Amino acid sequence: MNTQLYRESEFVSLLLRATSWTPDPQLMFLLPLWEAAWLSRPVDGIPERVRALAIDMAALGHALHGAIRPAALLPDAAPLLDPFALALRKIEFESGRLIQAQILFLKSADLLPFRSAVNAAVESRHAQVRKLWDDMLSGIGVERGIDR
Repeated sequence: MNTQLYRESEFVSLLLRATSWTPDPQLMFLLPLWEAAWLSRPVDGIPERVRALAIDMAALGHALHGAIRPAALLPDAAPLLDPFALALRKIEFESGRLIQAQILFLKSADLLPFRSAVNAAVESRHAQVRKLWDDMLSGIGVERGIDR
């Protein structure tokens, strides 16, 4: 989780340095939704609260790293050696590594008795993050070509 926090902070920092932002009045309405998405919620069907929260945090991390693909937003003509483009590609590569670790945890033998609850938590978090990401992209005028 520590690595994930620093990677996401790096991503936000790069965006702030490489882009110019104008005030968006809708941001005040979207802010509570984004903040609420980070709140951990125990997974139904898991008797141990700490384990249920850990599963939810791993499911959220898996959804974030799987759905939010910043390098895909780069234009096709982006120079390969551009520092910003390189940083986004590096973040995406690191996200892939973090997804592998999350998969190892979520598919571990310890969680085998709770497989349906774990799968439901992952699917729920993926749907939540995809919706937030798609709403944010459409709010800045980026329409995704892939229909989910």
